[in-house]
Amino acid sequence: MKQYYVYILASRKNGTLYIGVTGDLRKRIYEHKQNVVDGFTQKYNVHILVYYEVHGDIREAISREKQIKKWNRAWKLRLIEEKNGEWRDLYDEIV
Repeated sequence: MKQYYVYILASRKNGTLYIGVTGDLRKRIYEHKQNVVDGFTQKYNVHILVYYEVHGDIREAISREKQIKKWNRAWKLRLIEEKNGEWRDLYDEIV
């Protein structure tokens, strides 16, 4: 079964956040870290994977991404802190 991921990248603890969705988390985070794609994460140096969640349906993942994007900053920070209080880069866990 195909899996989809909603993820949050940060520039540093309590720094700039980026929320995305992908079907290949390892590849996508690698692309962010290597600045393969011009855009927000490259411009603001947002490369630390601080949160991700897995979904079995792409529509569910996209819906969740949109939901989190609408949240205020405090809710986003709380979501990260609940799962990753140290703000570790979770990329090492997924490679």
